[in-house]
Amino acid sequence: MKYPIWRWFIYVAALCSFLAGTAHAESKSSEPQVRQLWQLLDYVAVDYPGAVQNGAVISEPEYGEMREFSARAQSQVQSLPPHPLHSELAAATANLKDAVERKDSPQRVGQLAREANRLLLQAYPFPVAPRAMPDLSRGAALYQAQCASCHGANGAGDGALAATLDPKPIAFTDEERARSRSLMALYQVISQGVDGTSMPAFANLSEHDRWSLAFFVGSLSFKDADIEAGKAAFARDKAPGAALPDMTALVTTTEEELAKAMPPATARAAQAYARTHPDIVREQQERKGIALARKLLQESLGALKNGQRAAATDLALSAYLDGFEPLEAALDATDRQLLVDVERTMQLYRGSVARGDVAGATAYAQQLDHYFLRVESVTGSDKTDATTVFVGALTILLREGVEALLIVIAMVAFLRKAERPQALRYVHAGWISALAGGALTWLVATYVVSISGASREVTEGLSSLFAAAVLLSVGLWMHQKSQAGQWQAYLKQHLTAAMEKRSAWALFALAFIAVYREVFETVLFYSALAADGNGPALMGGFVTGLVLLTILAAVFLRTSARMPIGKFFSFSSALVAALAVVLVGKGIAGLQEAGWLMATPMQGPRLPVLGIYPTIQTYGAQVALLLAAGLGFGLNLIKARR
Repeated sequence: MKYPIWRWFIYVAALCSFLAGTAHAESKSSEPQVRQLWQLLDYVAVDYPGAVQNGAVISEPEYGEMREFSARAQSQVQSLPPHPLHSELAAATANLKDAVERKDSPQRVGQLAREANRLLLQAYPFPVAPRAMPDLSRGAALYQAQCASCHGANGAGDGALAATLDPKPIAFTDEERARSRSLMALYQVISQGVDGTSMPAFANLSEHDRWSLAFFVGSLSFKDADIEAGKAAFARDKAPGAALPDMTALVTTTEEELAKAMPPATARAAQAYARTHPDIVREQQERKGIALARKLLQESLGALKNGQRAAATDLALSAYLDGFEPLEAALDATDRQLLVDVERTMQLYRGSVARGDVAGATAYAQQLDHYFLRVESVTGSDKTDATTVFVGALTILLREGVEALLIVIAMVAFLRKAERPQALRYVHAGWISALAGGALTWLVATYVVSISGASREVTEGLSSLFAAAVLLSVGLWMHQKSQAGQWQAYLKQHLTAAMEKRSAWALFALAFIAVYREVFETVLFYSALAADGNGPALMGGFVTGLVLLTILAAVFLRTSARMPIGKFFSFSSALVAALAVVLVGKGIAGLQEAGWLMATPMQGPRLPVLGIYPTIQTYGAQVALLLAAGLGFGLNLIKARR
């Protein structure tokens, strides 16, 4: 029996939905196991120095625990659901177990344990930050009621019951041990307890109470002077805010890790102030990134429900451009499909806002909020590893640089073929000025003002459309000369005057615009990547991209130098016409993101490197330009035959 094709689509969609739901349920069901595994690994990282020093065991009970916990961690990894990173995670826990057995240094064991935890969260993410702001006064009250009898009134491990316990309660005032302990680790211990010790699980407390208690306990090793110094550090320096950009970073970063990004004294002070005043981190988190995108999206939906359609549109644009778009580079290197889903759903949301469709906008806003949470889990501060930064930096430079490079190299090759070296200085002045303008843009965006996402997209969109128009006209002209057979006479009779009197500054303008629009976007994307740290990886991606662009330029120049001029004109005309198609797609997409043009999503590929974005408007503009180019080339051929 044959079925209509639409039924097969329904069956396939249902199967995909079932499989996606199964995977989601499996992920949720494994969360307790993942949390416990994270706790085991963190426990090894924190407590191993109390078991082994200088390759010798200094506490047999502690070392026995370390061997047991590292072996259990290796075993638990094997029962986790399949994931592309599973084998890497299994290898990391195996290396950790071997290091414990060899009695490696605490630094090495701590490094291996934290690397395993990083992979664990990347492969099996679960919420790590508190959903509500912790209340330290509530935490203090809970501590006195639940913990002081063992750990002591001030956290020194000298409570009334301490003498009867084995092992002894932890002294939270021990500064050395506290340096390697995160707030999330404290929360996990409070929630699940520690097997083989007198530390029970406080699962009866609410999540908010457990976080409040964890924050209070995590502050017991700091003195008032540390907190005051931290307040001053946040006020005068960008480093603490950059190292602790959000609540996830605050609860997962230890003082030991923070000291890698700043002087140890500053790290201690910053940690002291941030843990006792978490609102400072929440406030700066809400001013950028996914937190800003979610906040602005909810404000946009609220404005729409109140009948303020214009305000809702502006807030939606800002949610995407100022909150989400700076993360595109990192997301593109890790989960491209999620990037496409966010872009498409945001376009649908803005369309609902434009129509005043509250129900539709509400549904799309809920979907976007779900996507934003996934983006946060993929690109959060604990996920932006060196490899992601390197790939992002390299991809951005190649994506933005190839177009500008091809335009400039085509102009240089053309002028050399035309024997007009005197005009080359205008081209070189144009691209050099663009690089200088990019450096100035970086200084302004970093130290003077914040360039809004809308301004960025308008600049890129208009410059792309201008460059596309110029390139199309240049391509048609070059194609005409390649067909006429009179190019040499034309060059001798007309080109010198044109270059000197009219076209020289046009060459400068085209070179400047072609390069500056790419430098502009590259600078802003690199600024977003730089905020996550990993400077060496960022520089490595940049240098690698420069090397590849240089090789491409050399190949293009050498090939064009050997090419007969008629063939060169034909090839170059096709090349610049293709670049015009790419730029017109990018220009329309930029103006859509800035809210200047309507965006109607449709099914289709998304290939930013080719200027292809799945909307009716971008496809339509590119098809129109292709038709115009084809018509122009056809007329040139007809004239040549005549």
